[in-house]
Amino acid sequence: MTTNYRNVFIGVAPDCPATSGEKPPTKNDKPTIAELQYRMIADAPYTLTSDDVLYAVHVERSGLEQTRPTTDRVSFFAADRACLRASPLGKRYGWGIHHDENERVALLAVGTAEYDALSSDPHITQKSAMRSRR
Repeated sequence: MTTNYRNVFIGVAPDCPATSGEKPPTKNDKPTIAELQYRMIADAPYTLTSDDVLYAVHVERSGLEQTRPTTDRVSFFAADRACLRASPLGKRYGWGIHHDENERVALLAVGTAEYDALSSDPHITQKSAMRSRR
């Protein structure tokens, strides 16, 4: 099971309230999923895959130590996992997610020239983030 895509652009959800890319706010003492995903992808564009990001967020949020990273990761992806289409980055905070030909991801803020170029590129599969409401 994998959540990686190749040559796919995930645009913001049709009901996304953001008109530009917003950095997810910090809440309490435990970082939110959106904050962790944003930090990982924004700090290292086209370095990590979707699987890398989702597993790293799981490890950090659950407080697991990576003593057996290979077996833990295999068991994590043994169950069905939501891909980055379900991420709050595209549902709430105005970020498109581009998966390149090597399955690596980067963020693009809605309303920018880069976002517009990728969202209209006929050579890239177009998807949108999932709606927050039905």
